[in-house]
Amino acid sequence: MDEAKLNEFLGKMVGDMGAAVSAALVLTGDKLGLYKALAKDGPLTSEGLAKATGTTERYVREWLAAQAASGYIEYDSNGNTFSMSPEQIAVFADDDSPVNMTGGYLSLAAVIRDEPKVAEAFRSGEGISWGDHDGCLFCGVEKFFRPGYKANLVSSWLPALDGVVEKLEKGAFVADIGCGYGASTMVMAEAYPKSKFFGFDFHHPSIMHARKVAEESGLANARFETVTARKSPGSDYDLVAFFDCLHDMGDPVAAMSHARDILKPDGTVLLVEPFAFDGLAENLNPVGRMYYSFSTTVCTPSALSQEGGMSLGAQAGETRLKEVATKAGFTRFRRATETPFNLILEARP
Repeated sequence: MDEAKLNEFLGKMVGDMGAAVSAALVLTGDKLGLYKALAKDGPLTSEGLAKATGTTERYVREWLAAQAASGYIEYDSNGNTFSMSPEQIAVFADDDSPVNMTGGYLSLAAVIRDEPKVAEAFRSGEGISWGDHDGCLFCGVEKFFRPGYKANLVSSWLPALDGVVEKLEKGAFVADIGCGYGASTMVMAEAYPKSKFFGFDFHHPSIMHARKVAEESGLANARFETVTARKSPGSDYDLVAFFDCLHDMGDPVAAMSHARDILKPDGTVLLVEPFAFDGLAENLNPVGRMYYSFSTTVCTPSALSQEGGMSLGAQAGETRLKEVATKAGFTRFRRATETPFNLILEARP
């Protein structure tokens, strides 16, 4: 055994364990408004932050120390105060920031709680339905993806598609399949009031949440219905969208085939999927690490629980996704644009 390599690996594990245990403290900071108060009023002492948030100073003191040791906040030893940089605020304290990561930590909490279910699935080979996961998963996924949709969907993703924005501005029919809490649907509905948007998802509690938010937001042009991807109703859609969900489906070819059937002849499918290269070796990086881990615990079990039982996994890559679209009858397929976290793909009949 190489002692230097062992010590290097142990150092990595200490860092990983520190990051893992810090996840609970990120949730606490988000839930209690500690980040937001520090971002708004900092620099603050532990006494000042406790007073601003109505919390207990002794707990806040320890939380601040852990956050500073993680590099999540800044510490000034001269005044024994803590503050946040603009970058740290964007990640932890700004709910509308496209790089806000707190929703991901809610999903992490769900994954930890569901570990016994996942371990049993390894033994049995059975899937785990989306609705059978811990409830933190649903709000966590929405909170994680919504800022990115708000930042990119209208400004760059839709304009990257051929002729779609012009249709939306005049008045188009749009199906958002696998919409979850409806964040993507409502971002589009707000931006294009002349168009009509229909969000479909097989998880009824998510649909009920989407309906409530749409009603509270006054979005009369967004409707939501509980239905599977292969039975999404309607026809002659100008745009059918799948946001970060096709890889969760048990039969993605059938889902895409149905999307083609309900499209207008000149319609477009927008496919947003986690960023991935085609080969495993190329995906052995921090983004791939995160997506493979969520794929193991959430995406693959979800797909295996459904009819068809095919599992693309969250790191399918563009080539495999093109194969799915081609088998579904699409003749044109291209990468419209990308972000560090997503591939934005266009499929046309």
